[in-house]
Amino acid sequence: MSPDNPRRIVVTGATRGLGRALVDAFGAAGHTVVGCGRDATAIAELRELWPTPHQFHVVDVTRDDDVSAWASEVLAAHAPPDLLINNAGVINRNAPLWELEADEIDLVVDVNVKGVVNVLRHFLPSMAGRQRGIVANMSSGWGRSVSPEVAIYCATKWAIEGLTQALAEELPSGMAAVAVNPGVINTNMLRTCWAESAEHYPDPAQWVLRAAPFLLRLSAADNGQSVSV
Repeated sequence: MSPDNPRRIVVTGATRGLGRALVDAFGAAGHTVVGCGRDATAIAELRELWPTPHQFHVVDVTRDDDVSAWASEVLAAHAPPDLLINNAGVINRNAPLWELEADEIDLVVDVNVKGVVNVLRHFLPSMAGRQRGIVANMSSGWGRSVSPEVAIYCATKWAIEGLTQALAEELPSGMAAVAVNPGVINTNMLRTCWAESAEHYPDPAQWVLRAAPFLLRLSAADNGQSVSV
């Protein structure tokens, strides 16, 4: 399939959950997808399923050197992305804040906040240089509300909301940074919080039917907005 307006789309956290569903949907629609994840086996599977011009790399977004090398390789092979989706994320185990270990907290903050910042720092210069492109930072309902036992996750998603609004004021005209609440989806991450209750919500394959077109419709007019799929 060849879309009327083919896009170059970068997706972090591409190997599972929402990210994997987006890769498959965008690829099937004829867009060029570049993705990353930490699971080498899953990246190999994506490379086989979606060969060139698509690209998939093993990247730890918490490592600035990893992200720098990845972005350099991607931008050497492709023009800057039309749509950059910061999707990679993790959640803490259900527990009061004071029961979490320091390394558990570090992981959630490093992936959900520093990982997003690393990706932005290395892709945005090329996007801003041509004054085109949309940044979709995946937030959460817990970036706009709170619940017990997920305080650190809430904190990181509230950070994404604020970061996105501030970034929106820095971008040149013609671009947009948007915080996207994907909604409640039956993923492995949700099941760690809600157990069997997660089964009452759509899975990624159902979610992506509306999410992929929704993300493709984002435009410069949405700059600074907090939206929900």
